[in-house]
Amino acid sequence: MTYLADISVDYIAVEANFGGIGHFGFSLKTFGFGDIEITTADNPDGTGQLFSPTFFTLGFTYARMLIDRVAFGVTMKIIREQIPRVGATGVAFDAGIQYLGFAGIRGLNLGVTVKHIGPSMTYDGTGLNYLGRIEGAKRPTTNIKLDPAAFELPSIVELGLSYEYSLGDMGSVTASYLFQNHNFAADEHKLGVEFNYQDRFFLRGGYALGANLPSNMTYIYGPTFGAGFVQKFAGVEFALDYAYRAVEYFDANHVFAFRIGF
Repeated sequence: MTYLADISVDYIAVEANFGGIGHFGFSLKTFGFGDIEITTADNPDGTGQLFSPTFFTLGFTYARMLIDRVAFGVTMKIIREQIPRVGATGVAFDAGIQYLGFAGIRGLNLGVTVKHIGPSMTYDGTGLNYLGRIEGAKRPTTNIKLDPAAFELPSIVELGLSYEYSLGDMGSVTASYLFQNHNFAADEHKLGVEFNYQDRFFLRGGYALGANLPSNMTYIYGPTFGAGFVQKFAGVEFALDYAYRAVEYFDANHVFAFRIGF
């Protein structure tokens, strides 16, 4: 995915079904920031050297059907953020439950998730050391280490509802709604619709809006559009998806996804 300010996001995952035991998965998400010039207090315009931050999460997932209409899943994530000589490592959990045929209505599905639940993270490393003197102390210049404050993870709670309407042999149409609560941002409401033609071709559209935004803030995301194609060859399923999201002040986001199923 092309994200904001020339940031890229890459994601790869593999998942397998082990029968009655459940599904196990592994995922890796990385952020690409490109090369950034190193600056210091003595060289605020740059030292001529470059660095590239390393931000990634490793995910280990387990999911299964609890009963015929209720599914549950949990992911443990290892988080790593690294810049030159300073880094932070953390652990977080995602969990979700999905109810199919909610309220006894065929095609009506309900899902609830909580994401990024875990202890605070703290940066550490030799990059926090500097030469200085303690005011009032009768000692020469010495190596002093900054004590960084811990920071919370951006926890999220999501509530989603969808309804799939069958069009017979032609396929189906699905309408969906998502409410998202973020502990560091305004609430979001997201609407989506998907047209499924014979489980082979998909057209999608959506719109998101922020709620309870302060008067000095603007919700930068606009409408989304997408399409997907699924084809089977020799028992192997190939799927290709593309999504576009309009963004104010920045270039639009583009998402490309490729999936293989055995």
